[in-house]
Amino acid sequence: MESNPCLPLVFFLIVSCSIAQIEAGTRQSEALGHLYKAKLEGNSNVDSALFQAIDHVDISKFHRQEGSKEKDRIESLPGQPKVEFSQHGGYVTVDKSAGRALYYYFVEAQHSKESSPLLLWLNGAANVLFLESPAGVGFSYSNTTSDYEKSGDKRTAEDNYVFLVNWLERFSEYKDREFYISGESYAGHYVPELAHTILYHNKKAKKTIINLKGILIGNAVINPETDTIGMYDYLGSHAIISDVLVHKVRTHCNFSFNATPQSDECNEAVDEVRKDTHHIDIYNIYAPSCFHKNTTEKPKKPSLVNFDPCSDYYVYAYLNRPDVQEAMHANVTKLTHDWEPCSDVITSWSDSPSTIIPLLQELMANGLRVWIFSGDTDARVPVTSTQYSINKMKLQVKTEWHPWYLKGEVGGYTQVYRGDLTFATVRGAGHQVPTYQPLRALSLIKHFLDGTSLPDTTRY
Repeated sequence: MESNPCLPLVFFLIVSCSIAQIEAGTRQSEALGHLYKAKLEGNSNVDSALFQAIDHVDISKFHRQEGSKEKDRIESLPGQPKVEFSQHGGYVTVDKSAGRALYYYFVEAQHSKESSPLLLWLNGAANVLFLESPAGVGFSYSNTTSDYEKSGDKRTAEDNYVFLVNWLERFSEYKDREFYISGESYAGHYVPELAHTILYHNKKAKKTIINLKGILIGNAVINPETDTIGMYDYLGSHAIISDVLVHKVRTHCNFSFNATPQSDECNEAVDEVRKDTHHIDIYNIYAPSCFHKNTTEKPKKPSLVNFDPCSDYYVYAYLNRPDVQEAMHANVTKLTHDWEPCSDVITSWSDSPSTIIPLLQELMANGLRVWIFSGDTDARVPVTSTQYSINKMKLQVKTEWHPWYLKGEVGGYTQVYRGDLTFATVRGAGHQVPTYQPLRALSLIKHFLDGTSLPDTTRY
């Protein structure tokens, strides 16, 4: 399930905006660029203050959930072959007075589901919970339309926390299970912010409300200055823009926080970059294009090896079928808009911290497992951006840079830092790593959940 609001709101529980189609990817990339510019120049209405604890969560937002789990059970989905795992889907109300509810889809592990951890977002290896958030994304909604003008990091963190407490009441067998959060892109904000909220309320209650053990973020928005410089350096090093243009950007642009408005020379250089990248998928610079956008066209046979660039159109067609929505217990309020891979419902964003680095440091200090991964063909939040952001933390290296392997091939490269932070690349993967390299993504996730190092020999 893939959806985002076409602001740079790419969530661990949603996935990024349609990177298979250049048009949608361009819209998201431009939105992320606008947010970065506003934050760096400090002249917008976006609150860039560091993320602070959500001290008070109204207990009236927590509800009894008897019978809800059974109502949410999905017997089968149209066209789905017979499966041996349990699946559920439905809504959890996060603000009853506003009529705000988030849609989730949950798949239990096929094997050892009673002992497997609970993972929000990715694929395989665990009991997996997908959530479309914030309200206005995918099937999630609010009956108070002004909510879509008040979205931001703080509200999203609170809504997601309220969702989780209620969901764990609905699925009470998971209350004490090891819990992990994962995701990509703007998940670099959402995941640490939710983790911080969980830690804060565990400490405040002097008990474990949610048994959080670690986070996993990929191609993650962490620090606007390093994210932006890293993007231009990546484009130059991959022969997409010239060395001369990289030099112009680095000479005339100031990407430090609260910089003054950029010079005309900087704006001209950035316009040149935009022209050079316009006709490629910035989220995977080597991805093929989709030339058959007819959503009724028969999808290709699913493959773990060959990526279908038209897959987004099949997803759109499928999730907007009434019989599919009925089976998934989705769109119960009959939304006025389609399920979209890139929603325009959310119209503004109120707050976005200037950096997430302090939250990552806090999570490490509290003994949480922190893994950061990068698909190495993504140019929007590329591997260079992530490396520059990690370098800002000035961590000591525990295990030096080396390749990791899967089925005798290099799956990517990794380096481990003291404080339990692991950085790993995924070779040949774009922004949505599981989309482009599902086997390598699955191997990465398994090792993350197991707390084991990525394999450093070819026998794997």
